Amino acid sequence: MRLAYRVDVIAILSTVVVAAALTGPLGSTSASPAVANPDVASLEALRAIDLRLAIIAQRLVTANATLCRDTVPATGMILHAETQYDPASQPAARQAFRFATPVSVEAVVPGSPAAVAGIRANDGLAKIGSDALGAAAQPPSSADRDAALDVLERQKSPLFVTVARDGERREVKIPASLGCRARFEVVLGPKMTAQSDGKVVQIGMRFFERYRDEETAVIVAHELAHVILKHRVRLEAAGVKGGLLKEIGRNAQLGQTAELEADTLGVALLHNAGFDPASAARFWRERGGDIDGGLFRSRTHPATKRRIAAIEAAAGAIPAGERPYLSPVLAQRDSPLR
Repeated sequence: MRLAYRVDVIAILSTVVVAAALTGPLGSTSASPAVANPDVASLEALRAIDLRLAIIAQRLVTANATLCRDTVPATGMILHAETQYDPASQPAARQAFRFATPVSVEAVVPGSPAAVAGIRANDGLAKIGSDALGAAAQPPSSADRDAALDVLERQKSPLFVTVARDGERREVKIPASLGCRARFEVVLGPKMTAQSDGKVVQIGMRFFERYRDEETAVIVAHELAHVILKHRVRLEAAGVKGGLLKEIGRNAQLGQTAELEADTLGVALLHNAGFDPASAARFWRERGGDIDGGLFRSRTHPATKRRIAAIEAAAGAIPAGERPYLSPVLAQRDSPLR
């Protein structure tokens, strides 16, 4: 089964690895079960959704690398581990993904450095640099995958990986460009989940069922903006409480400030990545009512009309043809939230 990653987060939406490595499978960490005893067809469908998110994320993190203080090699590989699947699901996972080694490549973003270097879906990863990858976790767990991602993020470009394919192993050089440090993953389940914990951006699979990738990119950019603007750290430093207390008084007000900052920077991130910056306001105007009211009508989030106005103002301030555009809101990432 795949596991849905649940965390109490500041924002609300959104892992594949920030730029460097993209993570898979869909929502894998330690919480409630999402798919029980999947067959090969369902696993292939989930792989396709992981890849859709990875394509959006790769585009955003590489185009905005100059805006980010923390960068990693953006290879375009989506990694997963055999131990992410429980014992009952592993036969189908082995059939779909092969797992020539415990950590494997779930998919590769087309045109990415990994794809150009010849990395393919279902390639096993025996080593990243000089670090051998293995299985130490008790399934179901994302620990082996996360350990591989940690190694990947420490590499410098070009990086070298040892690939296992068709019974043979070979070293592959990947001259990856840099991207913003962040991890992205799809969360399974019926909810319109969208969240970030300052490192991992999670997007519910319902977004991919309901919306085109250009629309979902608006939400991914918003969540990446939370990471870049260090909102998790800044909210904690401001003493913002979680749970029900986040809906009250100063907590709610600071939450709204963070949301508006992320809306503003999100527009710039879209523009720099070649998406239409007007798509953000259009999404909220046309799709806002589709989204879980409990999430987007929270007191920690501005009213839809207010956020549309802020998004339109941010889009209007972008000089024509300027890429990358360094939004003035970036200066706020070192300022306390007030």
